[in-house]
Amino acid sequence: MKKNRIGSSDLHATEIGFGCMSLSNNQLENEKIIHEAIDRGVNYFDTADLYEFGANEESVGKALKGKRQDVILASKGGNEWGTGIDGWRWNPSKEHLKNAVKDSLKRLQTDYLDLYQLHGGTIDDPIDETIEAFEDLVKEGTIRYYGISSIRPNVIKEYATRSNIVSVMMQYSLLDRRPEELFSLLNDHTISVIARGPVAKGLLAHDYERKLSDEGYLNYNRDELTQTIKKLEKVAKEEHMNLNELALRYVLGSQTVACTVPGASEVAQVEGNILATQVNNLSPDTIEFLQTITKESQYDKHRE
Repeated sequence: MKKNRIGSSDLHATEIGFGCMSLSNNQLENEKIIHEAIDRGVNYFDTADLYEFGANEESVGKALKGKRQDVILASKGGNEWGTGIDGWRWNPSKEHLKNAVKDSLKRLQTDYLDLYQLHGGTIDDPIDETIEAFEDLVKEGTIRYYGISSIRPNVIKEYATRSNIVSVMMQYSLLDRRPEELFSLLNDHTISVIARGPVAKGLLAHDYERKLSDEGYLNYNRDELTQTIKKLEKVAKEEHMNLNELALRYVLGSQTVACTVPGASEVAQVEGNILATQVNNLSPDTIEFLQTITKESQYDKHRE
């Protein structure tokens, strides 16, 4: 499988990664899915401490036992929970992040993370303190590189210009093209996008009809969504691929995107995602046409 360099790092991730949030509480099934992904060439696995309040990391750690050296392991921190906290709360402080990553390492049964990401963030955070925490962790060898997981333009701009992040995880798909306005900035700073949600919650998969709802999706109402997906299906057919493959190839068509991390809750979904590596890249003309039949939108908040 093709591998792409993540930003300025020496991490080379397979273009199809694995979003671990989709895993269940069935450990045997989780291991089966993760092992299938590895056997088929996937080397990038993304989790977070907040997923199931640590249980997801524990499951991933067990599944990767004996295979840790074969993968790029990424997690996220910045959300705090525990005694005296109702649910969870945002805490990007240096003290919390340095403690949180140690807890993540224990759950993941490893002594380092290839990539540690800030799981959110606001412009009002103590950004210099947060960056200092990440830099300390790099110096200590606890993490190799760091990035952020954010869709907020103002936050992304701050970290792009003030830190050594190598990646930004963003929701990105044919039905959510908002990240595209930031690609030029990220390219200028040699920062890669790690794309989550590339099939738009299943709306860009073969059984999308059962995913449709009266609420639509983002700035598409139900009718717009239905008509747009039908147009995309037609393009997919012309390109000799299915809708899922078209969705993944579109996202990977940008040089800014190093890796996409679709989830999978069963082996068949892993297989379907990996098939996207066996079809041709989309031509510039096809990509341009796809952009004419989908909406170009921007984030309307968190801009300044």
